[in-house]
Amino acid sequence: MDGAPPPASPAGLSAYVAVSQLLGLTLLATTGAWLGRYQGGVAWHSPLQFNVHPLCMVLGMVFLQGDALLVYRVFRHEAKRSTKALHALLHGLALVIALVGIVAVFESHRTKGTPDMYSLHSWCGMAAFVLYLLQWLLGCGFFLLPGASFSLRSRYKPQHVFFGIALFALSIATCLLGITEMLLFNIRDSYSHFVPEGVLANTLGLLLLAFGLVVGYVLTRDDWKRPPLAEELALSMDFKTLTEGESPGGSSQ
Repeated sequence: MDGAPPPASPAGLSAYVAVSQLLGLTLLATTGAWLGRYQGGVAWHSPLQFNVHPLCMVLGMVFLQGDALLVYRVFRHEAKRSTKALHALLHGLALVIALVGIVAVFESHRTKGTPDMYSLHSWCGMAAFVLYLLQWLLGCGFFLLPGASFSLRSRYKPQHVFFGIALFALSIATCLLGITEMLLFNIRDSYSHFVPEGVLANTLGLLLLAFGLVVGYVLTRDDWKRPPLAEELALSMDFKTLTEGESPGGSSQ
């Protein structure tokens, strides 16, 4: 009915989304506090250039990636096209910020004469970034740009959803590896004595885990999935008819 208010969000969804955002902002603040208090801060053309890397990776590959995944749960009653565009935009922004972080660490290593790509953290990180870029490109090609048929989109969608969550989990795991690596480089001898830097970095790790768990819970609740709007169902049927050559009332396999 025109003019009717949109249905309310499912019970509990808004609370979990709010908790995820509180955790996300807290982990960003904690990252900034760790780098500012114990690593000297962040700067590009200086010995502090390396610190751009963890800040960008937490911001891009964790916080923004997590928020991009939540778009379809938060914007439940907006036009699908707008929701898709926002989903792609946030992922694209996350990729750009992550790329800045990667450039920062390679330039810092080159300046200091440090070898590249030898640790498990670096291998997982590069795999996560490359696969994330591929996931974004395929997602734009299949769902945002015209050209892909209805059946092709339907076959690819479960893989897109699975790898979206898997890459988010891989990004968090890679951040945890990176935190541990930094601590072992910087405070190897005192880490076991519960020094403040170690406690703060461990707290950051727990915040990363908590953010990932809350986002993952929201994403895996079937009853919290975005319901298709009536006009979207009609458009979907028309799109299937145009791309597959089936009549709207025809049976599908």
